[in-house]
Amino acid sequence: MFLSELLKGIEYSAKKEFDAEISSVTSDSRAVSAGCVFVCVKGLRFDGHDAAAEAVAKGAAAVVAEHDVGVENQIIVENTRSAYAIICGNFYGRPCERVKLIGVTGTNGKTTITILIKNLLRQAGKKVGLIGTIQNEIDDMSLPAKYTTPDPLELHMLFKKMADAGCEYVVMEVSSHALDQHRLDGCRFECGIFTNLTQDHLDYHITMENYYLAKRKLFEISQKAVINLDDDYAVRLAGEVSCPVKTFSIKKVEADYTAHNISFDMRGSSFDIAGYGEIGRVKFRMPGEFAVSDALAAGVCALSLGVDFDTMVKGLCNSPGVPGRAEILDTDTEYTVIRDYAHSADSLEKILSTVKSFAKARVVVLFGCAGNRDRTKRPKMAKAASKFADMVILTSDNPRDEDEMQIINDALPGLDSKKPKKVIPNRYEAIKWALKNMKKDDILVLAGKGHEDYQVLDYGTIYFDESEIVKELLAK
Repeated sequence: MFLSELLKGIEYSAKKEFDAEISSVTSDSRAVSAGCVFVCVKGLRFDGHDAAAEAVAKGAAAVVAEHDVGVENQIIVENTRSAYAIICGNFYGRPCERVKLIGVTGTNGKTTITILIKNLLRQAGKKVGLIGTIQNEIDDMSLPAKYTTPDPLELHMLFKKMADAGCEYVVMEVSSHALDQHRLDGCRFECGIFTNLTQDHLDYHITMENYYLAKRKLFEISQKAVINLDDDYAVRLAGEVSCPVKTFSIKKVEADYTAHNISFDMRGSSFDIAGYGEIGRVKFRMPGEFAVSDALAAGVCALSLGVDFDTMVKGLCNSPGVPGRAEILDTDTEYTVIRDYAHSADSLEKILSTVKSFAKARVVVLFGCAGNRDRTKRPKMAKAASKFADMVILTSDNPRDEDEMQIINDALPGLDSKKPKKVIPNRYEAIKWALKNMKKDDILVLAGKGHEDYQVLDYGTIYFDESEIVKELLAK
């Protein structure tokens, strides 16, 4: 492929007119090879512009930069992150135009909703690709996932594999980081879904307004929108987007689609979904209002894509649970163990309030706060944990290279002093203590890790699958 083909759709200037055959594309200075295009991206710790001369010395055919970097074969663009995304798409032959993209964004619910939409479309006879937190999928083939929304080069490679495999749709989680960093520039979405917005990632976005504006970018590149009217930011979004909107709600009758007669227990949720004169009864394998809301989002999206109402209802009833989301572990004990990905105050409150509503005895929650992330959310998470749990076990999540006790001490002020608590920094030991101290009919909620099978510590990443750890400890 020639450089001129890679630069289609990008406004640029150059010291001199030139073209060259291109072998590869990268924004990683360590991956530069002869004949490649090196795109200079400024990160938090390293500015690719500083490596431009080195890239040319290694044989880069062209360097894309935002300002003069002193090399002859430079291409100057306004935003290299945006240019990189478009270049990566061009390199793989614009595969995003061969599939219909469905994007889900919001603080909570992205993983569950993407999996549900995939299931609904497949039950409607469609071939579907999935890009998300747990894994990537090309129809029925699974691939490991590193990021919620991949780097543009990996993203377009996945799009190409999915299109080549005959996928008609690609359903993907869209993170605020990806939108802010222009990873999706050059893509158009058939439908964008907005779940909710609560405090998260403020170590990156700084303010909630910035966080919201990043999320809103998805709907600037979407043909249709599906929006949750139960969230204040979503209500604002519904009034600001220019594309056609379908709304859903479990609380507001004015929404296009609503849920009624909601009930739930440990087996899941039951509710009626109604809209545009149609109504159907759904029995869904995840408990809680948040699960009903996620099911509504997926169902309304499927309807907007042309799936008929009865197929949608049947599809939700047949959908299996999602790993690490209100997942009941097989323990064969007199008490219950649930693992859930809740890692914000809002998501903790949602899972614990749900569990509390059907618990016969104590609700015990074990959770930690992430290291090198927003410190202000830690006491809020502790407060949410205390609100519905009868006992809190405070431990580590992914401390990374931050001191575990500093993280715990940041969270402690949020705990209810009147409720029992236990502080055990080592998460394995914390789970061990919790299992030893459970009583008949208690429910233990392991919060924060969910589907993750690792823990990030100061010396590296270790294997840490809580479903296996619980099984191992109970066997002992």
